[in-house]
Amino acid sequence: MDRACEIVILGAAITDLQIYPVSKSVVDVASYPAEQMVWTVGGDTLNEATILTRLGHRVRMISCIGDDAPGAMILEHCRENHIDTAFLNRDPTKTTAINVGLIWKDGERTFLNNRSGSLWTFSPEDVDLSAVSEGKILSFASIFNNPLLDGPFLLELFRTAAAREMTICADMVAPKRGETLEDVREALALVDYFFPNYEEAARLTGETGIDAIADALLDLGVKNVLLKIGRQGCLVKNRQRRLIVPAYPDARCVDTTGAGDNFASGFICGLLEGLTLEECAQLANCAASLAIEAVGATQGVQSRKQVEARLADYLQKTNK
Repeated sequence: MDRACEIVILGAAITDLQIYPVSKSVVDVASYPAEQMVWTVGGDTLNEATILTRLGHRVRMISCIGDDAPGAMILEHCRENHIDTAFLNRDPTKTTAINVGLIWKDGERTFLNNRSGSLWTFSPEDVDLSAVSEGKILSFASIFNNPLLDGPFLLELFRTAAAREMTICADMVAPKRGETLEDVREALALVDYFFPNYEEAARLTGETGIDAIADALLDLGVKNVLLKIGRQGCLVKNRQRRLIVPAYPDARCVDTTGAGDNFASGFICGLLEGLTLEECAQLANCAASLAIEAVGATQGVQSRKQVEARLADYLQKTNK
């Protein structure tokens, strides 16, 4: 890229084959006709990078892919979307991960993925920490998503970013190998903005109430908790403030894939532009609402103008 990056994002860059809609009978018949089959790029990091560039910001992506057709598809997508791939490791010994998304009629989904793929084999040795050398924000797209990027790696990464006075953002997914809070406790203490959803955070903390979950994370050292609570929107909580920011009320849910990544992208966009916490969360909710209206994680948000139109409608409908 010819301009310095604003955000460094680290995590998964894969491809998604999304099949919509399916039912439980998909495995009981010889042939199953689906309305849509969409092969597109995916992965938490690539999703965030894509949406943030479409919102007008400059992104450096750190990830790992294979030297294969899905990897080439990812590289072409990055070129088209002006994503800095200088630190995207293309390793001929790896296979680029493919997720097959079985999407139910209510928009929820089940993923099938190849354990031999780069989602599972992306390791600390694939990461050049000199990439965390510029920019205002480091985003670790999803704790636990790449199992080999473990607690000690996270701690080193976050310490590197903190030493360079970068704001640290992180999301998470459900653990793949039985990891617990103890595995990431030290690293979480360095996180400025944390974006888990309710189910993930409840499992991590052992709490069930949204405020109890947020307080448990704040007690670990997280500075700001953005707890995604589905159709209610999100809980925003820190040591000084607590508020519920409602979701966009009229979204038509087709596919929830990537909704959390779009939420994180909208929020980070707001941080870069100096918005308040509430305004950042509103922008995040609007980006997520657009994401779930299309099949595929990056198909819903196509432009900044589109998100601004959704935000204007959101503010009118929620009387903000």
